[in-house]
Amino acid sequence: MRSLAALMVVLGLAACGAEPVYAPDHEVSKYAYSHPGPAKLTLLTVVNKRSGSGAHTALMVNGAQRVIWDPAGTWWNPWAPERNDLHYGMTPQMFDNYVDYHTRETFDTIIQEVEVSPQVAAIAIREMQNYGAVPKAACALSTSQILSRLPGFESFRTGYFPNALSDQFAKIPGVVTRIDTDNDADDNSSKLPGA
Repeated sequence: MRSLAALMVVLGLAACGAEPVYAPDHEVSKYAYSHPGPAKLTLLTVVNKRSGSGAHTALMVNGAQRVIWDPAGTWWNPWAPERNDLHYGMTPQMFDNYVDYHTRETFDTIIQEVEVSPQVAAIAIREMQNYGAVPKAACALSTSQILSRLPGFESFRTGYFPNALSDQFAKIPGVVTRIDTDNDADDNSSKLPGA
Protein backbone atom coordinates (compact mmCIF):
# COMPACT_ATOMS: atom_id res chain seq x y z
CA MET A 1 0.00 0.00 0.00
CA ARG A 2 2.88 2.34 0.82
CA SER A 3 4.43 1.79 -2.64
CA LEU A 4 1.08 2.59 -4.29
CA ALA A 5 0.87 5.83 -2.31
CA ALA A 6 4.43 6.71 -3.36
CA LEU A 7 3.59 6.03 -6.99
CA MET A 8 0.55 8.29 -6.77
CA VAL A 9 2.67 11.10 -5.30
CA VAL A 10 5.24 10.76 -8.10
CA LEU A 11 2.52 10.73 -10.75
CA GLY A 12 0.83 13.70 -9.13
CA LEU A 13 4.07 15.68 -9.20
CA ALA A 14 4.72 14.58 -12.78
CA ALA A 15 1.34 15.94 -13.85
CA CYS A 16 2.68 19.44 -13.21
CA GLY A 17 5.45 18.87 -15.74
CA ALA A 18 3.64 18.81 -19.10
CA GLU A 19 5.54 21.10 -21.46
CA PRO A 20 3.38 22.51 -24.27
CA VAL A 21 5.21 22.98 -27.59
CA TYR A 22 3.47 24.23 -30.71
CA ALA A 23 5.40 24.48 -33.97
CA PRO A 24 4.02 27.06 -36.42
CA ASP A 25 1.92 25.99 -39.40
CA HIS A 26 4.63 26.79 -41.94
CA GLU A 27 7.08 24.44 -40.17
CA VAL A 28 4.58 21.59 -39.98
CA SER A 29 3.66 22.04 -43.66
CA LYS A 30 7.28 22.35 -44.76
CA TYR A 31 8.39 19.08 -43.18
CA ALA A 32 5.22 17.01 -43.61
CA TYR A 33 6.11 13.58 -45.00
CA SER A 34 3.97 10.93 -46.66
CA HIS A 35 5.48 7.45 -46.53
CA PRO A 36 4.70 4.88 -49.24
CA GLY A 37 3.05 1.63 -48.33
CA PRO A 38 0.03 0.63 -46.28
CA ALA A 39 -1.40 2.49 -43.31
CA LYS A 40 0.30 1.25 -40.13
CA LEU A 41 0.59 1.71 -36.41
CA THR A 42 4.06 1.16 -34.96
CA LEU A 43 4.38 0.88 -31.20
CA LEU A 44 7.86 1.50 -29.76
CA THR A 45 8.76 0.35 -26.27
CA VAL A 46 12.13 1.24 -24.77
CA VAL A 47 13.19 -1.46 -22.30
CA ASN A 48 15.90 -1.34 -19.66
CA LYS A 49 18.38 -4.17 -20.42
CA ARG A 50 19.25 -4.77 -16.78
CA SER A 51 15.82 -4.77 -15.16
CA GLY A 52 13.60 -5.58 -18.13
CA SER A 53 11.27 -2.74 -17.15
CA GLY A 54 9.69 -0.49 -19.73
CA ALA A 55 11.19 2.99 -19.79
CA HIS A 56 9.27 4.76 -22.58
CA THR A 57 6.42 4.30 -25.04
CA ALA A 58 5.86 5.99 -28.41
CA LEU A 59 3.51 5.38 -31.33
CA MET A 60 4.22 6.09 -35.00
CA VAL A 61 1.35 6.33 -37.48
CA ASN A 62 1.68 5.97 -41.21
CA GLY A 63 -1.45 7.49 -42.72
CA ALA A 64 -1.96 10.49 -44.99
CA GLN A 65 1.37 11.50 -43.46
CA ARG A 66 3.81 9.81 -41.11
CA VAL A 67 4.04 11.17 -37.58
CA ILE A 68 5.27 9.93 -34.21
CA TRP A 69 3.59 10.39 -30.84
CA ASP A 70 6.46 10.81 -28.35
CA PRO A 71 4.66 11.63 -25.09
CA ALA A 72 6.86 13.39 -22.53
CA GLY A 73 9.82 12.39 -24.69
CA THR A 74 13.22 14.08 -24.83
CA TRP A 75 14.00 13.45 -28.51
CA TRP A 76 13.73 16.40 -30.87
CA ASN A 77 14.87 17.46 -34.30
CA PRO A 78 14.23 20.74 -36.16
CA TRP A 79 13.24 18.73 -39.25
CA ALA A 80 10.53 16.93 -37.27
CA PRO A 81 8.51 19.84 -35.85
CA GLU A 82 6.55 19.12 -32.68
CA ARG A 83 3.10 20.03 -31.54
CA ASN A 84 2.50 18.87 -27.97
CA ASP A 85 4.40 15.57 -28.22
CA LEU A 86 3.35 14.86 -31.82
CA HIS A 87 6.28 15.10 -34.26
CA TYR A 88 5.67 15.59 -37.97
CA GLY A 89 8.04 14.78 -40.83
CA MET A 90 8.98 11.23 -39.80
CA THR A 91 11.05 10.31 -42.83
CA PRO A 92 13.03 7.04 -42.71
CA GLN A 93 16.07 9.06 -41.60
CA MET A 94 14.12 10.74 -38.78
CA PHE A 95 12.72 7.39 -37.64
CA ASP A 96 16.19 5.80 -37.66
CA ASN A 97 17.52 8.73 -35.63
CA TYR A 98 14.63 8.40 -33.17
CA VAL A 99 15.28 4.69 -32.63
CA ASP A 100 19.06 5.22 -32.43
CA TYR A 101 18.56 7.94 -29.80
CA HIS A 102 16.67 5.53 -27.55
CA THR A 103 18.61 2.32 -28.19
CA ARG A 104 21.99 2.06 -26.46
CA GLU A 105 24.08 -0.06 -24.13
CA THR A 106 21.46 0.14 -21.38
CA PHE A 107 18.23 0.10 -23.43
CA ASP A 108 16.70 -1.96 -26.25
CA THR A 109 13.77 -0.81 -28.35
CA ILE A 110 10.90 -3.16 -29.21
CA ILE A 111 9.28 -2.16 -32.51
CA GLN A 112 5.82 -3.63 -33.19
CA GLU A 113 4.00 -2.89 -36.47
CA VAL A 114 0.49 -3.69 -37.59
CA GLU A 115 -1.37 -2.69 -40.73
CA VAL A 116 -4.61 -0.78 -40.24
CA SER A 117 -7.14 0.89 -42.52
CA PRO A 118 -6.46 4.46 -43.67
CA GLN A 119 -9.51 5.46 -41.62
CA VAL A 120 -8.00 4.07 -38.40
CA ALA A 121 -4.69 5.83 -39.14
CA ALA A 122 -6.55 9.12 -39.70
CA ILE A 123 -8.41 8.74 -36.40
CA ALA A 124 -5.15 7.96 -34.59
CA ILE A 125 -3.50 11.12 -35.94
CA ARG A 126 -6.55 13.20 -35.00
CA GLU A 127 -6.54 11.76 -31.45
CA MET A 128 -2.84 12.62 -31.10
CA GLN A 129 -3.39 16.14 -32.40
CA ASN A 130 -6.16 16.72 -29.87
CA TYR A 131 -4.51 15.09 -26.84
CA GLY A 132 -2.27 17.93 -25.67
CA ALA A 133 1.10 17.88 -23.91
CA VAL A 134 1.74 14.82 -21.75
CA PRO A 135 3.28 14.99 -18.25
CA LYS A 136 6.31 12.93 -17.30
CA ALA A 137 5.64 9.26 -16.47
CA ALA A 138 2.42 9.21 -18.52
CA CYS A 139 3.79 8.05 -21.89
CA ALA A 140 2.13 4.62 -21.79
CA LEU A 141 -1.05 6.03 -20.25
CA SER A 142 -1.56 8.60 -23.01
CA THR A 143 -0.68 6.10 -25.75
CA SER A 144 -2.99 3.41 -24.38
CA GLN A 145 -5.80 5.97 -24.10
CA ILE A 146 -5.32 6.95 -27.74
CA LEU A 147 -5.23 3.31 -28.88
CA SER A 148 -8.37 2.44 -26.90
CA ARG A 149 -10.29 5.08 -28.88
CA LEU A 150 -9.48 3.49 -32.25
CA PRO A 151 -11.83 1.10 -34.08
CA GLY A 152 -10.61 -2.44 -33.42
CA PHE A 153 -8.60 -1.41 -30.35
CA GLU A 154 -11.46 -0.59 -27.97
CA SER A 155 -10.61 -3.51 -25.69
CA PHE A 156 -7.15 -2.08 -24.88
CA ARG A 157 -6.71 -1.49 -21.17
CA THR A 158 -5.19 1.85 -20.26
CA GLY A 159 -2.32 2.10 -17.81
CA TYR A 160 1.06 3.52 -16.91
CA PHE A 161 3.28 0.55 -17.78
CA PRO A 162 5.02 0.38 -21.20
CA ASN A 163 5.59 -3.40 -21.05
CA ALA A 164 1.91 -4.08 -20.33
CA LEU A 165 0.94 -2.01 -23.36
CA SER A 166 3.51 -3.82 -25.52
CA ASP A 167 2.10 -7.17 -24.35
CA GLN A 168 -1.40 -6.12 -25.40
CA PHE A 169 -0.15 -4.90 -28.77
CA ALA A 170 1.62 -8.23 -29.36
CA LYS A 171 -1.75 -10.00 -29.31
CA ILE A 172 -3.12 -8.07 -32.31
CA PRO A 173 -3.48 -10.39 -35.31
CA GLY A 174 -0.81 -9.67 -37.92
CA VAL A 175 1.55 -7.72 -35.67
CA VAL A 176 5.22 -7.92 -36.66
CA THR A 177 7.81 -7.47 -33.90
CA ARG A 178 11.54 -6.79 -33.96
CA ILE A 179 14.00 -5.68 -31.31
CA ASP A 180 16.58 -3.00 -31.99
CA THR A 181 19.73 -3.37 -29.90
CA ASP A 182 22.91 -1.28 -29.82
CA ASN A 183 26.12 -0.95 -27.80
CA ASP A 184 26.34 2.85 -28.08
CA ALA A 185 27.35 4.68 -24.92
CA ASP A 186 24.57 5.55 -22.51
CA ASP A 187 25.09 9.26 -23.14
CA ASN A 188 22.80 9.72 -26.15
CA SER A 189 23.06 13.51 -26.41
CA SER A 190 25.21 13.23 -29.55
CA LYS A 191 22.14 11.92 -31.42
CA LEU A 192 20.45 15.34 -31.12
CA PRO A 193 21.19 18.25 -33.49
CA GLY A 194 23.80 20.69 -32.28
CA ALA A 195 25.23 18.29 -29.69
